[in-house]
Amino acid sequence: QVRLVESGGGLVQPGGSLRLSCTASRSDFSYRTMGWFRQAPGKQRELVASITWTDTTNYMSSVKGRFTITRDNAKNTVDLQMNNLKPEDTAVYYCHCFSDSSWGQGTQVTVSS
Repeated sequence: QVRLVESGGGLVQPGGSLRLSCTASRSDFSYRTMGWFRQAPGKQRELVASITWTDTTNYMSSVKGRFTITRDNAKNTVDLQMNNLKPEDTAVYYCHCFSDSSWGQGTQVTVSS
């Protein structure tokens, strides 16, 4: 399985921005569909955004226009740029590799004034 390590979470005020980064351990990362999920307290884990090896992207409706998922195959990274953050974006965010169901350890994002 590919090992995934996330970074970039933190506390931000409403309207602010954060950038999450996920680094994958495998050299064939570029052929894998990757995604970012999130899980808020008491709620199920949900798919926020995904990106295929051809850079086709998909977003949940509530983040469209605010979040952007990108990948850098040379660095084995997939990033999630989050702008205009809202309190309802507060959650633990997880990086995921669809092909082997690998998960990162999660990074906390808190949006609060």
